Formats: sequence, structure tokens, C-alpha cells
Amino acid sequence: MQRVLILGASGGIGIEAVRLALDKGHQVRAIARHADRIQIEHSRLETRSADATDPEAVRHALEDVDAVIYAIGVALNPRRMLAPIDVFSKTTSVLISEMARAGVSRLVAVTGFGAGDSRQALSFAERIPHRLLLGNAYDDKDRQETMICESDLDWLVVRPTILTNGRGRGRYQVLVSPDKWRNGLIARRDVADFLVNEAVAPTYSRVAPVLAY
Repeated sequence: MQRVLILGASGGIGIEAVRLALDKGHQVRAIARHADRIQIEHSRLETRSADATDPEAVRHALEDVDAVIYAIGVALNPRRMLAPIDVFSKTTSVLISEMARAGVSRLVAVTGFGAGDSRQALSFAERIPHRLLLGNAYDDKDRQETMICESDLDWLVVRPTILTNGRGRGRYQVLVSPDKWRNGLIARRDVADFLVNEAVAPTYSRVAPVLAY
């Protein structure tokens, strides 16, 4: 049994990671700004409402954990799409610092296809809507990835393609080599499955694969 801290645990990939980590027999500490939205009760689950930009809150959250899953996201509405976004870089800066202080080395973080050097794999037709709809968020994901990759942590950056809801397939492709990167679909549950597996029994380290079917 591993002790896993999940940031951004109240929805999307984060809540799926909570469910799967519990199903796989692990101890979970689930952190979200509004932890009351985590409607799961389990003897191995601890939930906390916390601001992930607060170093003290992150410091306490890291106590006695073996690995961290970063699944913080933002709801993109028209106002957010037009405004600068810095939540990913701010929270990651705090997390890296506090993980180093706590001696926790394993970090598995979700960004997305089109972040960092995977942007080069977007087709010309994909680049325009990606920039218009997600440009500000992905500018900050770029900063986030740079911070993680330059850290001394045992990190894994995960770049899922277009996310879907549903039960998932239980199988997917982990595209590590840049010449294999491509867009596609993947269920949030399958992304969460990869995150949990890599947090507790790592097979990839210091790489940034694209995840797709």
C-alpha cells in the first residue's frame, strides 16, 4: 500500500484518480479548494480543503506521503479564456519547493497534448483553435512543464489528448517518442489509471509522454 497525495481531487481526472487509487488498495489524501465536493467515503481516504498556492497548506499535505499526483485544472469559460492564467505555474512552484523540503521525490503531473514541445505535433488545422480556446492556459502549462523538467524530482509529465467521459477502456498508448505524438481521444478514467499506476509503481521517469487510444 502506497500513500498518495492527489492535488485537484474534486473533479475530472483528479476525482477519477482518487477512486482508482482507493480501488487499488492505496491510502489517499485528496486536496482541493472545495474538498466538500469529493463525495466519496472510505476508510483509506482523507480529504482536505486547501489552497495549493499556500506553502504551509502544501507542506502539511505532504506529510507522510510516498508520491504526488498533480491534477489541478481550470474551468475554461469565456472570461478565463481571455484573461491571463497562472494557476499551474504558481501551484507547481510551491509544490516543487515543498516536495524537496519534505523529501518526497515522485511527482506525476497532468498537463496536456500541445503543452511544451508537444505543440510541434499539432497539425496546422489544430493549432488555430487550440490557440484561440486554450492559448492562455497552455502558456502557463508551458511554464509549469519547464519548472517540473528543471527540478531534481523523479517526475513524469503526462499529456493526455482530447478528454472524454465514461468508463474507459483499460488500455491506451503511452507515446514517449516525439515522432509518435499525435492527437486523439482518451477517457479521463484511463488517464487517471496511468497516473495512479505511475505514482505507486513507476515505469517512466523524467519523460513527458502523450496519452491516447
